[in-house]
Amino acid sequence: MAYVESAVVVYLRAIYYPQGFGFPLVLLPPGMVAIEMGREVATLVMLLGVALLAGADRWDRVLVFCVGFGVWDIAYYIWLWVFLRWPPSLFTWDVLFLIPVPWIGPVIAPVVVSVVLVVGALLLLRKRAGGEAIGFPLPLQILVLAGGVLVLTSFMLDFQVVVRQMEPPPFRWGLFETGVGLAVAALVLALGRKA
Repeated sequence: MAYVESAVVVYLRAIYYPQGFGFPLVLLPPGMVAIEMGREVATLVMLLGVALLAGADRWDRVLVFCVGFGVWDIAYYIWLWVFLRWPPSLFTWDVLFLIPVPWIGPVIAPVVVSVVLVVGALLLLRKRAGGEAIGFPLPLQILVLAGGVLVLTSFMLDFQVVVRQMEPPPFRWGLFETGVGLAVAALVLALGRKA
């Protein structure tokens, strides 16, 4: 799926960015934006479908989804590099997602999130495979949720940059790092506790 998605992006960039992708962005026609949003939803449905089929219970499904999502996202950027030699740097800005508003940020940010998702989910799956239950009490759930909200806010806060065809401001590293830190703290606590 990462190959397919990156191939679609290659086609879109050939059409809308023949001189090379960058900010300020070219505004896509509304119909094309709707198709792109549909493609994003279809990708999430596919990843959810794999998780539902591969997981034995709710926790397995959540963790398999995290692994699948993270691997897909990292592989997407690997394929873009193979096809286009893009991004030239992990700090190159990209449009990360379109729902509900455009998400923007340097490529390294979603890659960090994906690495945390994959490593965290694999460690929790390993714990479960060893016969241990996973304990995520309400305080840890709040930590994860707060971390996720901060990370998403760092991606979406400057969405007007896309709409107004502007150069992006400096990335919101403080929000992003705090969000990732909270999520990693919750993971470490969950791995260390007995359910």
